Amino acid sequence: MTHGPAAASGEDAARAEQDAIIAALTPVVDGIAATFGSFCEVVVHDFRRPERSVVALAGSVTGRGVGGSMSEIGMKLLAAGDEADDELNYLTRTRDGKLVKSSTMVLRDSAGTAFGALCVNLDVTAVNQAHALIGGLAGVTSVPETPPTTTFADDITAVLDSIVDARQLRQNKPWAQLTREERLDLFRDLDRQGVFAVRGAVQQVAARLGISRASAYNYLAATRTG
Repeated sequence: MTHGPAAASGEDAARAEQDAIIAALTPVVDGIAATFGSFCEVVVHDFRRPERSVVALAGSVTGRGVGGSMSEIGMKLLAAGDEADDELNYLTRTRDGKLVKSSTMVLRDSAGTAFGALCVNLDVTAVNQAHALIGGLAGVTSVPETPPTTTFADDITAVLDSIVDARQLRQNKPWAQLTREERLDLFRDLDRQGVFAVRGAVQQVAARLGISRASAYNYLAATRTG
């Protein structure tokens, strides 16, 4: 392992390259959003600051601003690290009912390090409604799949709470009724989703579950060493 000034110099060079890529993309988001119109939002995320990952934004679909946080999709990419893959043409629904078609493309530096993402969000609610209307008039009906609800927020707290709550609902039992293995599985799953990459997440998860911070750290440590 390399230590000392050489390692620091390499880290500084990598950070400078990553900063340059983000700076180059910042004006691009305006051009993409202008091309697609008012139903488009383009976001640049910096994974190095997950609590406020939105560093550039044009358009308004999710209601976030610069300094806002990443969604559950971004958290999963963050957890995947350099193994993260682009997520293309996926549908989600916002908390206020908008149907959003998105593509999230991972940003990498010359060493292949994943450090951010460029995300394009299209509000296709009206298109979906028109499609249903035309299908009804033509006598062609189908039951579409319900896209998952995604939390888009400026505050990472809301995103983390949503992930924990969704995981608890799938468990279908309160924390007090979970076995130790089920509790470890819950923490293991949250870790896979990138929750604990966020500063202060352990304390927040503990509060959401109604357990002590020490207990939360112990469960997390057990999942990583077991």
